[in-house]
Amino acid sequence: MRVLVAPDSFGGTLTPREAAGAIARGWGRARPDDELDLLPLSDGGEGLLEVLERPGEVRRTLEVVGPLGTPVEATFLLGPDGRAVVESAAAAGLALVEPARRDPLVTTSWGVGQLIAAALAAGSRHLLVGLGGSATVDGGAGALSALGLRLRVEDGSGLKIGGGELGRVARIERGSAPTAVDVTIELLVDVTTPLTEAAVRFGPQKGADPAAVSILTEGLARWAAVVARDLPGGPEATAPGTGAAGGLGHGLAAALGAPLVPGAARVAELVGLDPALAAADVVVTGEGRLDATSAEGKVLGHVVARARASGRPVVAVVGSLGTRLDGPHPGRLDDLEVSAPDGPGQGPIEEVEAAAERLARRVGEHVLAGP
Repeated sequence: MRVLVAPDSFGGTLTPREAAGAIARGWGRARPDDELDLLPLSDGGEGLLEVLERPGEVRRTLEVVGPLGTPVEATFLLGPDGRAVVESAAAAGLALVEPARRDPLVTTSWGVGQLIAAALAAGSRHLLVGLGGSATVDGGAGALSALGLRLRVEDGSGLKIGGGELGRVARIERGSAPTAVDVTIELLVDVTTPLTEAAVRFGPQKGADPAAVSILTEGLARWAAVVARDLPGGPEATAPGTGAAGGLGHGLAAALGAPLVPGAARVAELVGLDPALAAADVVVTGEGRLDATSAEGKVLGHVVARARASGRPVVAVVGSLGTRLDGPHPGRLDDLEVSAPDGPGQGPIEEVEAAAERLARRVGEHVLAGP
């Protein structure tokens, strides 16, 4: 049997490539005669660079402003054909902030703007920007500041960093910021959530309590109004995907004139998911946490949809469950195995391997046997 192993990263513990390798090893222990094809995937979040990296491309690393305003080192890809890939999580990722310090009232997307500016300065003319896994709910204000836009409060002074400051924004001056007229830019979003719902949907997982969620919601509403007035032509705040990365998608789309593109589908197209599906007998996907968002722009939901379209059985290894199994996409899986229901332990790779082995034994006995 030919098995396609096509997982996302396992949020903060395994990269897509590590997850694919762990699933393959576990599966192979249960079914050593199967032929395994590994195709790590990303929806624009963690692991985007390793998934899209091609021969001849180089990794460029620079020091940028991290989510807490302190320096971090972040990397982008640059190819000889001018294609560049930026992973927002590398500069503003949730994994860069210790759980006790997570607070979207103070975290910033500034470093993402620095990465984009560096890629453009290095000669990129086709830029893929992955939005996902961020620690921020600042509407992209930090990134826009780093790109050269000037964000002002009522007295004319500059807006401070952090989502908690958005309620003070009075105007945006374009300055010398680049636009998609100068370069082709694609913003890869991993959710369909609009900006108007970003604080409620993502604030708590980034450290916001109910009071902070209220502040962020009000701030994003003011931010959206100022962006619409001073950066006309961008997407509406109610448009799908504008809430990606805490509103970073909305801010960058308005400032750069760039489209918001479903990241899972775009990455799958670039790495050849459909041809790989055509050659497979069964598909194994996976992610760190299966929840309601899995069906809303994430890798797992896209793989399930494409596998169903091609008539292939599809199963998954996931780290934990945050949803019932009768939801829209989980209910369409032929089988599912959880590797760490109480959270990852000291050996997440071994946990995923063991889960894949258990899954493979059941798949051989039931899923492929038919009714």
